[in-house]
Amino acid sequence: MIRLDSIAKQHGHQLLFLEASMGLQKGEKIGLVGPNGAGKSTIFRMIAGQEPPDDGRVLVEGGMTIGYFSQDVGEMSGQSAVAAVMDGAGPVSALAAEMAKLEAAMVDPEQADAMEDNVARYGEVQARFQELDGYALEDRAREVLAGLSFSEERMDADVGLLSGGWKMRVALARILLMRPDAMLLDEPSNHLDLESLIWLEDFLKRYEGALLMTSHDREFMNRIVNKIVEIDGGTLTTYSGNYDFYEQQRALSEKQRQAQFERQQAMLAKEIEFIERFKARASHAAQVQSRVKKLEKIERVEPPKRRQTVQFEFRSPPRSGDDVVNFRNVSKAYGSHKIYSDLDFLVKRKERWCILGANGAGKSTLLKLVAEAAEAGQGTTPDKGTVTMGASVKMGYFAQHSMDLLDGEETVFESLDSSFPQAGQGTLRTLAGCFGFSGDDVEKPCRVLSGGEKARLVMAKMLFDPPNFLVLDEPTNHLDMATKEMLVAALAEFEGTMLFVSHDRYFLARLSNRVLELTPEGLHQYGGGYTEYVARTGHEAPGLHPG
Repeated sequence: MIRLDSIAKQHGHQLLFLEASMGLQKGEKIGLVGPNGAGKSTIFRMIAGQEPPDDGRVLVEGGMTIGYFSQDVGEMSGQSAVAAVMDGAGPVSALAAEMAKLEAAMVDPEQADAMEDNVARYGEVQARFQELDGYALEDRAREVLAGLSFSEERMDADVGLLSGGWKMRVALARILLMRPDAMLLDEPSNHLDLESLIWLEDFLKRYEGALLMTSHDREFMNRIVNKIVEIDGGTLTTYSGNYDFYEQQRALSEKQRQAQFERQQAMLAKEIEFIERFKARASHAAQVQSRVKKLEKIERVEPPKRRQTVQFEFRSPPRSGDDVVNFRNVSKAYGSHKIYSDLDFLVKRKERWCILGANGAGKSTLLKLVAEAAEAGQGTTPDKGTVTMGASVKMGYFAQHSMDLLDGEETVFESLDSSFPQAGQGTLRTLAGCFGFSGDDVEKPCRVLSGGEKARLVMAKMLFDPPNFLVLDEPTNHLDMATKEMLVAALAEFEGTMLFVSHDRYFLARLSNRVLELTPEGLHQYGGGYTEYVARTGHEAPGLHPG
């Protein structure tokens, strides 16, 4: 269906691909992986015909429809979300538009002369529209939007009034409704809550076309893809199996390559030692010459490329009291929308609570109430009841708005230095390296950083002088797989208390030891972490039920 044949591609001075090849067949679901900047989005743009390769060919089967979802959704406004989604449904939306035009023409007295032609054309267009199940289009559009957590009210509101994250969902819904022969999905799991993520996972599992996708969500990738294509050093390597299997295979081939390299190095050292020892002796001249020629012909084994990952290690946080935060009889509403009523909830030292709940259940509000109680400043306060911090609690709060508080004119290094003026240069550079800022990256001004880079910088600042109580609202939203792995490994060693919201099931399963579930019927507390919660309830999120 789709083939990249010996492609080469360069951006400025950076060589992205050289003699790289891969294929995508109907029914295949491929995960595209590689470090940031390796060229994943470039592959999508080349297949979508938006960017040609410098050399080689991109072959796409004739008549094939391709749906491409990227993070750059463009301007959307002036129509409802449901209309915007229907607009992207390929040929069906064009037929709907032509039918509307013909309907207007048939009742226009000025076009009475063309009535016969218009009626005939309308018959043809309508037949094709029916054939493509056009009359069910709006129902299907609403079904997809509902799956992505849109309320009826939000579906019918102007897209222009939606936040960037909701516009992303509209753009994704357009591709899903289109049902193309091949889907190219660049980070479709960004900006989705847990319920939407699980719905999308189910949709893509049932999708019968060809799928090429990237995602920083390990669990999402694992459950959907049956092949991995890795971009590494300008080449494309295909592995059968899901992401976990790819990681095992990659580690195994690295180990074999290293062993091969070491064996060859030992052999070369032996040969060179022989040549050096006997080169001056006439009696050994023939043997020496023969070995020199042999060495010249040997194809050298390259050592495996080492992925640089620096592990971050926590300093021990100061000990807090046994009661960390206590909600007593808390009620909170926004206008007529009641969030909590008489909520009682106690977090004890060393507990790691993950908060689950459908959209609007009050997950972020709960974290804001805690942050407000800790800072005793302006923020979210309960309408009734109290939120009390325990003795000696030092809180670190990560929320999406934390990234807006960075000084845009400071560089990454200056930002760290102004937060920790007592720390030495070497220490701060090591800290920056742990969070993915190596070499010249530390000289980047904060205003040019991507969402992921800003999140990493805020996280580095929060964890360097560790609090004993971490409150995290979607901490992995912008993080790539490697940074996420590092963060999970570091937080698994963290000795303090945690309260967090995340839609990343790997993060939830690895780090939680308690679950607080917010439902319209009230609050449910579970001992044991997210994995135990799934086993006990039979569903992965409160808004979903088995079956």
